[in-house]
Amino acid sequence: MARQTLGYLRTLFEREGIAPRKRYGQNFLIDLNLHDVIVAAGEVGPNDVVLEVGPGAGALTRRMADLGAAVIAVEIDPAMARLTRNAVEGRPNVRVLQRDALANKNRIAPEVLDAVRAGLAVDPVARRFKLVANLPYNVATPILTNLLVAEEPRVELMAVTIQWEVAERIVATPGTSAYGALSVLTNALASAEIVRKLPPSVFWPRPLVDSAIMVIRPDPARRTRLGDVVWFQSVIRRVFNHRRKNIRRVLHGYYRDMLTKSDIEDLLSQAELAPDARAETMTVDQLVGLAHRLKERLHAAPNWDGNSNSSEDSEDALDEKDDDE
Repeated sequence: MARQTLGYLRTLFEREGIAPRKRYGQNFLIDLNLHDVIVAAGEVGPNDVVLEVGPGAGALTRRMADLGAAVIAVEIDPAMARLTRNAVEGRPNVRVLQRDALANKNRIAPEVLDAVRAGLAVDPVARRFKLVANLPYNVATPILTNLLVAEEPRVELMAVTIQWEVAERIVATPGTSAYGALSVLTNALASAEIVRKLPPSVFWPRPLVDSAIMVIRPDPARRTRLGDVVWFQSVIRRVFNHRRKNIRRVLHGYYRDMLTKSDIEDLLSQAELAPDARAETMTVDQLVGLAHRLKERLHAAPNWDGNSNSSEDSEDALDEKDDDE
């Protein structure tokens, strides 16, 4: 297969009568070295079951397959799925699924997860599940977060290209404008680093913003410390919906039917948090401690029903709203 240069892609697309579709966030890497950087960052090898979302013309897919990985390439665009199949023809270690990788913004499609499980079942001891992909911008955050929080199959490493702004949010620290629920959730469960910043010129068509190659490594010890991941996710979703309000006011607003103001002040004291602390300035450790204390206190409340969700919550788990009140 020819290297995926701009000239090669233009000729290929013209011959096939297709064009990149903005609707699906299709921006193809045309720098000849970057596929190698992504594969190296993903540490791809023969013991891996690799999920690739948005394989496009299949250059990265083929490279990972040639390294012996079992690749599950998920492509929503029928025309691109056809190109991917053509690129990996004759390679039995690649499965191409023509479908949306997401069932909705809060869930990976069951068919995709079933394909991963089938790959892992070949050798459940030796095989490792990874996400390695040039992710379409429009699905990057839900793909990353849904895989990160999933109980099974557990992803061991994610090496992806994403929008620079999303990468900045993931590695942001307390007190910065980029710090939010995505920063906290990721760093409560994993370590993350930006491998390289990518200018628009390395893609075709050129996006309007910079991108990044990022590596996220889920940490079993952090997950154990966190405990109930779904509960923690619901707590940070709520407090970052009102990131600039003091935490006492936020908690009272959400849990006034179960906890008194005195209860809330007491649990904040136990968590060693000032009542006027704000979510945007709290560390990951402080938020983990708050979630634990809050769950303990709610479980002791006489009218606690065990439901961590609320109709007040946004349907999009990590969409953040600023509230200056």
